[in-house]
Amino acid sequence: MRILIVNPNTTASMTATIASAASGVAARETEIVAVTSQMGPVSIEGYYDEVFAVPGLLVEIAKGEKAGADGAIIACFDDTGLDAARALATIPVIGICEAAVATASFIAQRFAIVTTMERSRLPIEHLVHRYGMSSRATVRAANIPVLSLEDPMSDALEKLRREIDAAVSKNGAEAIILGCAGMADLASRLSEEFRVPVIDGVSAAVKHLEGLVTLGLKTAKQGAYAAPLHKPYGGMLSMFSPTEISDH
Repeated sequence: MRILIVNPNTTASMTATIASAASGVAARETEIVAVTSQMGPVSIEGYYDEVFAVPGLLVEIAKGEKAGADGAIIACFDDTGLDAARALATIPVIGICEAAVATASFIAQRFAIVTTMERSRLPIEHLVHRYGMSSRATVRAANIPVLSLEDPMSDALEKLRREIDAAVSKNGAEAIILGCAGMADLASRLSEEFRVPVIDGVSAAVKHLEGLVTLGLKTAKQGAYAAPLHKPYGGMLSMFSPTEISDH
């Protein structure tokens, strides 16, 4: 099977980290195709960035499905544009927050999500509520800019460690979820260090998506995820009309 992973920010080095994590857990017969959005912010930190990351994401989802992808993953922990992508595509589309939360629920009663910036904490809390896990999950912010995760001279990893320690000792977390796709390469070492399961949403999404594809399940096309109505879009957004987007 072919799995498309879209990094909805425009930082290609982060896509490489995401692709490595995905390939490390994918089944032998699974082909991972990781792509970087060609328009939008270099990182997604808050509601404003998220909105402008969606157009480029949708273009890559449409291109990937047309090229034969069996399923797609949105590699941003805000589950950026997830509902729009599901409406656009017929293949299953998974967000890494939803996949990580579902995975944690199988192995722990209480778990914590440790994300990057404080401005990202509340949006993730809203997602946790949407996914029905508010009573079981705590969300903490390490106050580290997303791109600092790629800077070996930054103190990002030490700040992340401090928040994980606090989540375990103060919040009683039995498992930790890393709340950013840019942390995808840290799960194993942090699990060993803190002696609790540490979940990377990218890896979790790959395994969930492989299951959906193997079961032959696709996105429902009645109701909420019905295909967008064909209509023209005006001005600079004309290329995103449902009749045009798959051609870009």
